[in-house]
Amino acid sequence: MTTLNPKYITFDCYGTLVYFEMAPTARRVFKDRISEADMDQFIADFSAYRLDEVLGDWKPYDQVVCNAVKRTCKRWDIEYRDNEGMIFYNAVPTWGPHPDVPEALARLATKFKLVGLTNAMNEQIPHNIEKLGAPFHAVYTAEEIQSYKPRLKGFEYMLDKLGCGPEDILHVSSSLRYDLMSAHDMGIKNKVFINRGHEPSTPFYEYHEVTSLAGLADLLGV
Repeated sequence: MTTLNPKYITFDCYGTLVYFEMAPTARRVFKDRISEADMDQFIADFSAYRLDEVLGDWKPYDQVVCNAVKRTCKRWDIEYRDNEGMIFYNAVPTWGPHPDVPEALARLATKFKLVGLTNAMNEQIPHNIEKLGAPFHAVYTAEEIQSYKPRLKGFEYMLDKLGCGPEDILHVSSSLRYDLMSAHDMGIKNKVFINRGHEPSTPFYEYHEVTSLAGLADLLGV
């Protein structure tokens, strides 16, 4: 891994660099309707509906989140309260980095151009990127691309904008389903899975696995 010298390190943002607080927010919002014993399954169902919502034609992320909340409430036969999904949407710009990210990202930025490929809206992601504390060469949003990961259009768009091929990037994510499976299908050979515990490792997709961003910096020798 230390022999790699990609032109760009491309990152998923939410969950990988930014602490994705959908689950803690759900625990807070639904604590009066879902028991603690059932909460983990409720959150897993909410996650599944968010994924399902991004697989079709692009729509604004507030609709993605609100639809996912409504569908989860319906599945659990609980009340969906007025505009409740917007609690989640409005929280996104307030989220900051995982504790391991700022120092390691600063190390990586001394040698590599950093790029974000995110399922965010244009109004959201600048607030999160600012909290990371390192310079980014570019950040491409689902709103700009008019497509969400795991669809391939975002990767195609990013490569076109960067003017490079799959061999020129190292893609980094904590999600197999949203990122690394699609990167594999795009012919991106250089991939890193940051195992943050929310998805199982799937070695078929041929990536290097670390447990923190510091592990990535160490593997790249910076």
